[in-house]
Amino acid sequence: MKQHNKAIWITLIAVLSVFSIACSAAADITAIPKGAFIVDVRTPDEYNAGHFPGATNIPLDTVKDRLSEFGDKNRTIVVYCRSGRRSGLAQQILKDAGYTDVQNGGGLSHMMAMKK
Repeated sequence: MKQHNKAIWITLIAVLSVFSIACSAAADITAIPKGAFIVDVRTPDEYNAGHFPGATNIPLDTVKDRLSEFGDKNRTIVVYCRSGRRSGLAQQILKDAGYTDVQNGGGLSHMMAMKK
């Protein structure tokens, strides 16, 4: 019985940690920096259903292959998705590739709220 409870607690802590990382990363910015390159890392279907004005669609699974489209490695880049999870992964890919100013905008609704 104790092993079962321990497994439940470990799973719960892991889930909350991932959720916390996604939420805290998305909360880093309160306004979209002027001139930032805005990238929607959702699928093309999600993007076509509605996206942040002026955003470029570079789905998460293509980010590594499309690094040249992100431009100067010192440029301000804001990535977003539906919830902040995929954009957090994209943010890490870009940072690992040497991009210095990559911000996680979280989900589309968070981005739209920052626009106002």
